[in-house]
Amino acid sequence: QVQLVESGGGLVQPGGSLRLSCAASGSIFKIDVMGWYRQAPGKERELVAVIGSRGSTTYADSVKDRFTISRDNIENTVYLQMNSLKPEDTANYYCNANALVVGSARYYDYWGQGTQVTVSS
Repeated sequence: QVQLVESGGGLVQPGGSLRLSCAASGSIFKIDVMGWYRQAPGKERELVAVIGSRGSTTYADSVKDRFTISRDNIENTVYLQMNSLKPEDTANYYCNANALVVGSARYYDYWGQGTQVTVSS
């Protein structure tokens, strides 16, 4: 199967920056889309940004021009550079990968455990 391990969350002041990382490991044959989602208390999980295997990206309107998603296809790692952070960015951030494992005929979605980002003064 596939394991996703996130890192880089923490407490930051408004206007600050954080960089999240997510490394995928396991019996991976190929990864298609990788991305970041977030869930704040009392709210549904929402898309933050996703990136295709060839680098195409999609961002939520709320993070455009502040966040940048990137990936390393050799290391099976996805990053999220977050700048100009706001209190409303506070949430648990989850990594997602749509992956094909060795011996399987279809892609499945895999999720990390999440990393907390808190933006507060």
